[in-house]
This record gives sequence, structure tokens and C-alpha cells, in this order.
Amino acid sequence: MQDKPSAMQNQPSPDHQHADLIIKAGWIAPVAPETGALADHALVVRGDTIVDLLPTPLADQKWRADEVVELGNHLLIPGLVNAHTHAAMNLFRGLADDLPLMTWLEQHIWPAEGQWMSEAFVRDGTRLAAAEMIRSGTTCFADMYFFPETTARVAMEAGLRAVLFSPILDFPTPMGAGPDDYLRLATEAADNWRHEPRVTIGFGPHAPYTVSDGPLEKVLTLAEELDAPVMMHVHETAGEIHQAVETSGERPLTRLKQLGLLNPRLLAVHMTQLLDEEIQWLAETGSQVVHCPESNLKLASGFCPVQKLLDAGINVALGTDGSASNNDLDMIGETRTAALLAKGVSLRADTVPAATALRMATLNGARALGLESRTGSLEIGKQADMIAVDLGALETQPVYDPVAQLVYAATRDQVTHSWVAGRCLMADRRLTTLNAALIAKNAAEWQRNIAPNNDRANNESR
Repeated sequence: MQDKPSAMQNQPSPDHQHADLIIKAGWIAPVAPETGALADHALVVRGDTIVDLLPTPLADQKWRADEVVELGNHLLIPGLVNAHTHAAMNLFRGLADDLPLMTWLEQHIWPAEGQWMSEAFVRDGTRLAAAEMIRSGTTCFADMYFFPETTARVAMEAGLRAVLFSPILDFPTPMGAGPDDYLRLATEAADNWRHEPRVTIGFGPHAPYTVSDGPLEKVLTLAEELDAPVMMHVHETAGEIHQAVETSGERPLTRLKQLGLLNPRLLAVHMTQLLDEEIQWLAETGSQVVHCPESNLKLASGFCPVQKLLDAGINVALGTDGSASNNDLDMIGETRTAALLAKGVSLRADTVPAATALRMATLNGARALGLESRTGSLEIGKQADMIAVDLGALETQPVYDPVAQLVYAATRDQVTHSWVAGRCLMADRRLTTLNAALIAKNAAEWQRNIAPNNDRANNESR
């Protein structure tokens, strides 16, 4: 009979290096380098930074940690990057469905914003969105909405990473009287948050049809001075193109090119209407594209030619758009839709394979937002932004290719853990930074105010 191991034998060797957190997972998909999914590996975190990624037996020999999380049937991946949304619009989810874009905007959303928009609306709506994003695997989001500093404070409270594009428009809103107000507020916000590593402030001119040349020229100058990104809805619908050509004789992208806005700072969102010549302009200027497939499908806006863009060397990221037009912030679902839609558009089954779709939802998003050196992949030296997805459920068995299983079979409900900069935001589906009951209560109160005659929804929310 063998002797029982002594207590001394169970102690870590003095040769072990110290870490704060070790996550042992059935598979780890770092995204970069492109190694696929690594079986039985461990990720090691010290402070807010990834310091090692190695087979679990070697991790046991090399490292000890204050906390060890063992996730045998899980896939550990970089946190998802939602590269375009309007977080606070969660409070308008389901308010106006099954309508084309301009009808939806002009007859429903803009009037609702005119009546209800305030910092309190943005605070409560963004809290609701933050909880949904954490529960569905997003660790970094790009937001384009009113009162970005309020959104920044909620992102800090939730523990998320955020790039916030302060809106620029030609007309007055509850946030400002016109372009000069919006530009001043954007630059003030950029200055106020310049020392916070998890928050970046950029410029968000809404669209070519809502912002004139003068403000766009100022955006270009300020973005260069502040080294800030620029996000804009561009070529979202055929109607937008038709209206621009009828009014000015040129397509919107031609105008943006002439103004100098096509450059690596630009995140052009939607881009469902593109000529081959325009794709070449984007490639030559290093402009980024954010693809929002589910919103574009729901609003019948068209199809972004994703594979053509990728083939041209253009960085394509993924976004959900807002919950008023999607109607969710589910980046796992968005990734699956992006992969499937690209195949249907190109009539090629090998278009946007699972690994490419995951990269679009992680590293490509980080690159578009200027965060590639910090997040988007599980590499040594990067921030410890990651999520764990349980592939042990019957619905994702058996597992031959964990990445393909994530993209084509898993759902957001299988996300069990989330970390940003090494801080746990969700453990075993329990939020650790936000009060879910209070968020739900506040959302129900907003719903009763916005649609007081919706008795069925009122009763169900109580």
C-alpha cells in the first residue's frame, strides 16, 4: 500500500511563480496567434494582465495562484467586442418593430427620444444593456449615443471596457442645440476621461444625411488632434444613396472621401451598398467597417459584402446595433448570423468560416477601436478580458471543433463567466458588479411611462 501524500507534498514548490488567477479550461481559443482551440490549457493572470498560456500540467508545475477556476467542459475565449451599439436604447426594445429604417427613425424613435431623452434615461438604459452584454459575453462595447459621460460612468460601475462616440448632428436634441454644442461636449468628454484606461471618447457624426460638411471638417481636425476614433452610419440603405445622388449628384462615400474622412480612424457602420470602386477606396485608406447583420436584416436595409471586404484586406468588425432595431445585444447570435449570411450572399459555403467569424467578433473589433494592443485576443501581455462558454450542455454535444460549436450551436445562455482586466464581472451566471433586480425594476418603470396603455406588458413586468 502506498503512503498517503503528506501535507508538505501538497504545498506549492518554492520554485512556483505567483499569480492572482489561473483559469483551467477544457479548451482555450486565443484567436491570435491562429492556433485554433488548445485542449486542456490554463490561462494565468497577474493583476490585470495575462502572463502565461500553457498546458494545464505545465501550469501546475510552474504557477500557484490566489484563485484557481477549473472549467473542464468550457471554452475560454477573448471577451466579445460589440463594435457598434446604442446601449441606452434598450429601453426602446420592441417599441417599433417591423418597419423600414426611415419610418422607424422619423415616426417612432426620434419622437420618443425627443420626449424621453435625459441623463436618467441613458443611465438606466445603459445599466440594462450592460447587464445583458455581460450575461451574453461582451466585455468591450462601442457606443454611439447621447450623454456619453453618463454611459462612461455606467461602464465603470459595470466593469466593462467602452469606446464612446459622442454624437454630432446638424439639429438640436436634448443634449445640445447644434454642431458647436456637440463638438464642445465631445472634446470636453475626451479630456475628462483621457486618464481612464477602460474608457475612450471618440466622435460620432450620425450619418451623411444628418451632418453637413462644416461639422465633418471640424470632426476630422479634432480627431487628428486628440488621436480619437470616428464612427458614422454610412451607406446603410439604398434609399440613403438615392437621396444623396438626387440632392448632390454624388454618393455619400464619395463626399466623405473628398472631405478626407476615409482614413484608419473611421469606423463606417453598416455599409450595405458598396461598389467595387468604393471597396478599393476603403482598402487604400485603411478605413474600418462595422457589420451589423441582424439589424440590417430586421430593417431590410441590405447585405454588407463581408467577404469582398475581407478579400480586399479591410478590417471588418461586428456590432449588434441598438436593441430598438435588433432586438438584442447578443454577440454570439450576431456572430452566427454574420457567418451564415455571408455564405448566403456569396453562395459559397466556405465564406466567413467559424474562426473568421470569431475573429470579427473579438480581435477585429479591438483593432477597429484602436484597442488591438490591449484586448481582442488571449496573448501574454494583453489585458485579461475573457469569457467562458459551457459546451457541456446536451445542445452542444459532442464537441469536435469547439470554435465551430461556439459559432454554430452555442447560445448566450451558455456564457458562465466574464472577466475584464482580471476582474470577474460574472461567475456561474451571477452578476458580480450590477444589481439585476434593481435594473429590472427600473426598466419596468420606464416601460410603464413610455407605453402606459400597454397593460399586458405592465402586468407581466410586475
